[in-house]
Formats: sequence, C-alpha cells, structure tokens
Amino acid sequence: MLGNKLVISRETAEKILSFRNERNWSQFHNPKDLAISVSLEAAELLECFQWSGSDTEVTSKLEAMKEELSDIFIYSILLADRLKINLDEVIQAKIAKNAEKYPVEKSFGKSYKYTEI
Repeated sequence: MLGNKLVISRETAEKILSFRNERNWSQFHNPKDLAISVSLEAAELLECFQWSGSDTEVTSKLEAMKEELSDIFIYSILLADRLKINLDEVIQAKIAKNAEKYPVEKSFGKSYKYTEI
C-alpha cells in the first residue's frame, strides 16, 4: 500500500500464477471462464451492499469486501496473463484516455459522463 493507493507487487502477481501452476489449473483458465469469474466475484462484492439502505460504506462487512475484492483482482491477473496483457501498460493507457475524456477543468467535482460535460 502506498499511502491510500493500491499497489500490487510483482511478487504478489507471481504468487497468484505459481498457485495456479502448482495445481495445474491453467488448463481450465480460458478467457471466457476467467471473465465469468471476474463478473461473479464482482456480484459477490455487490452482495455486501445489498439491502444496506443509506449505509453506503457497510463497514460491518469490510472483511467480506476484502475477500471479494481479492478474488476480483486474482481472476483479473489470471485473465491478463492468459491474454498476455501487460496490466501496467494498459492501465496507464486507460488513465491517459480518461484524462482526455474528463479534463479537470470540466469534470472537477462532477459525476457527469464525459458526453455531458
């Protein structure tokens, strides 16, 4: 963790891939099933917020949220590995693209979609 920003180390990514490889699970990890797994885990994360009313943080379920968010990242790393995607590279490119779509002077403090700013 860098300040309050998320950092995933190379060591962590390698542990994820080693875990998979030690169990010979790569044979089951096709892009379709990994994408489905990302979506299912995201839905499980949403369950933490279901019926929470105005409680938008649901801190009482933080541990469950950590588990589900970890699963989302693990499957995302496995999918990126399978598709031979350099996550750092594509995330940097996406941030640059978003910066063009959402210039600070037009989007600061606003939640509008880029087509509305």
